[in-house]
Amino acid sequence: MIFRTGTLWDLLVKTSEKALYSRALQPVQTECTFIEDGGIQFLIRALIRSKIIKHDLPVFKGNKANPFLPPEKELVVADISRTHIAVLNKFNVLKHHLLIITMQYEEQEQLLTCNDFEALWLCMAEFDGLAFYNGGKIGGASQGHKHIQIVPLPFANVGHAVPIEPVLCQSKANLLSDVIRFPFLHAFVRLDQSLFKSPSEAAKMTFDLYASMLSSVGMAAPRAGQPLRQSMPYCFLVTRKWMLLVPRSRESFNGISLNSLAFAGSLFVNNERQLETLKDLGPLKALTSVAILKES
Repeated sequence: MIFRTGTLWDLLVKTSEKALYSRALQPVQTECTFIEDGGIQFLIRALIRSKIIKHDLPVFKGNKANPFLPPEKELVVADISRTHIAVLNKFNVLKHHLLIITMQYEEQEQLLTCNDFEALWLCMAEFDGLAFYNGGKIGGASQGHKHIQIVPLPFANVGHAVPIEPVLCQSKANLLSDVIRFPFLHAFVRLDQSLFKSPSEAAKMTFDLYASMLSSVGMAAPRAGQPLRQSMPYCFLVTRKWMLLVPRSRESFNGISLNSLAFAGSLFVNNERQLETLKDLGPLKALTSVAILKES
């Protein structure tokens, strides 16, 4: 059954509580550090090794090759549309981390479709969040089955809701623009803030903007009704206020894996050595090294 408008957040919270109790949901414990770089207070989450014990190690039930077909029943939040389902991220770093998964198998390296955008905005209309899509393994994808992810905002109790927001330009809505502080190739669009109130209209408009963003960075753009494989890996972020797309050149920096959340200003490290690397070299250098430099 597709969820009723206005109920998704409650379903998400209740499903999370039940999944924690049954241990189907296995949160990853981290400690937070802020690193200022280029006018951005980057939020770094470091894995707490002391909290990991044997029975907490990640274990998928069912289909290990594709845990989304079918997803664990305890993690299913709701049907979003006739094409997508909402499922909890089993190993979540951020609370109430939601995955929007295609019901039928589609590759993560396929470009997004109007159906994907409709499912995204049906969720974004329910609660304020950051949606992101890791375009392929080099873009940070951990599963080959197409899935968009949403994390509620704000990321932390202090600072901006999304750490990169202080450097985003004040451009006119629905026009491509550039974030001056970013030395890497990207496309940025500011959205009309009322857009999310109509998911169907938002889907059509943002799908077209997404196609324009891809073209602006030299990537092949999708065509309505015609699935197309991405021409290069990329990261894509969406809020109710803006969208950001960044082509990728590699998956990691000095052993630190970076997905789309890194370009929102939220990075994850596995140990103290990786944290010190970011402190010494700076998160912006890390992002630039895995992206593509702008042409001068």
